[in-house]
Amino acid sequence: MSQLADRRKAEQIDAVAEAINLRLDSGRAVVVEQFARRFYAHVPPDDIASASMEQLYGAVLSAWQLYQHRPPGKAKVRVYNPRIETHGWKAARTVVETINDDMPFLVDSVTAELNRLGLTVHLVVHPVMEATRDADGDLTDGDPIEAGDAAPPESVLRESVMHIQISPISDPAMLTRTVAALERVLTDVRAAVNDWPTMRQRLREALADAAAARQAAPEDEVAEAEAFLSWMEDDHFTFLGYREYAFAPTGGEELTLTDGSGLGVLRDDSVTVFDGLRHFAALPPDVQAFMRAPRLLMVTKGNRESTVHRPVALDVVLVKRFDDQGRVAGERLFAGLFTSAAYNRSPRQIPFLRRKVAAVLAQAGFDPRSHDGKGLLHILETYPRDELFQVGAEELFDIAMGVVHLQERQRLALFIRRDPFERFASCLVYVPRDRYDTALRLRFQHILEDALQGRLQAFYTQVADGALARLHFIIATEPGHCPPVDVAALEAELAAG
Repeated sequence: MSQLADRRKAEQIDAVAEAINLRLDSGRAVVVEQFARRFYAHVPPDDIASASMEQLYGAVLSAWQLYQHRPPGKAKVRVYNPRIETHGWKAARTVVETINDDMPFLVDSVTAELNRLGLTVHLVVHPVMEATRDADGDLTDGDPIEAGDAAPPESVLRESVMHIQISPISDPAMLTRTVAALERVLTDVRAAVNDWPTMRQRLREALADAAAARQAAPEDEVAEAEAFLSWMEDDHFTFLGYREYAFAPTGGEELTLTDGSGLGVLRDDSVTVFDGLRHFAALPPDVQAFMRAPRLLMVTKGNRESTVHRPVALDVVLVKRFDDQGRVAGERLFAGLFTSAAYNRSPRQIPFLRRKVAAVLAQAGFDPRSHDGKGLLHILETYPRDELFQVGAEELFDIAMGVVHLQERQRLALFIRRDPFERFASCLVYVPRDRYDTALRLRFQHILEDALQGRLQAFYTQVADGALARLHFIIATEPGHCPPVDVAALEAELAAG
């Protein structure tokens, strides 16, 4: 079957090449045929076989025409519905075309944005070409080279060419909106990639500054923070944005954004990623005191979903800055995404997490070979990793022990952790596995939203071999308007639901 599909693909591409040579003048046909063969080289055979020759010809000619000119250092985006009378070819789907400097995260960022807009991606064609352009962005060699053909001179650009077919868009305003959204995403990708080295340098500066923290924080805490920052730099964190905040030198209560400190997706000072710092004076007094305390490191979630790489809430790592006297002078904010190792590796192998896990195990005092000891360790190893980064050791102990005591009981249990900045509440609901279904999850969601006066931001479900299923709800809340909750009463309401 594979050989048959490969042969059919080759026949289709040969037919496209024949059409190019019949319909274009000889000088241009040679170049366009080479472009077409490279354009379709890595497309799955089934996708080629399911399209007509006219569609394949029209798509590659359209991409070639767009490829002729691109302003230096900018992405080119087109979204349209192919029609014979206006574009020379016809397709039942809307087509997205982009030309950009080749860089990481392009395909996943673009497809994630299309999905965020409610559009279904049906086909992605993504060759990487190499060509030379003049100062205005016009092709100068007329013959793009497939990446990897030969070692190119420094003047040759590596360029990403994308042709994506999506669910049809009939509304012209939506076509315009889609172009603007993709241009914004590609701008974010470029900013993050270009500023990556500088953001890593800022992390090294934070490590160098840690010496000042030793005047205010315990040595073991500082050492663990240093180990965690080093671990982040060792390809465990995808740096997407950075900025700095400073307290007034006189010790005032205002925490202000340092002008010009933004990098990556945070180059623009108006882009918010963590409202708790921007509106520091409006935070409750206990939260302000928490930020003033000599705690070197904090990991939390941003208010903004990443437009680069993965469409999830940005991970935010806050590193305190200290003056020469060991007083808190401000914050460094690193925004990005933890890599897969942060989620797949045992927390006992990750700095910052290992300290929390060790503290909980020590406080519990279980024999590690006992039933409870093994159970507690399993709970910590499988605890929602984002939660493990954010929760304090004492709160983690209380929740983990509650789950330990729940293991032998077939009953529902609720554990709530509130974000220190009152932006959300993290709700873990354990329910007998045989009770769980989608309808039950939706009922739980509505009960929690009503009780917390918020809205669902995300949910995660774990249904393993044990007697209990675990539902994790993130309920977005409004700072200053988070009502007190009677957890026992709310738990009873969920059990009745």
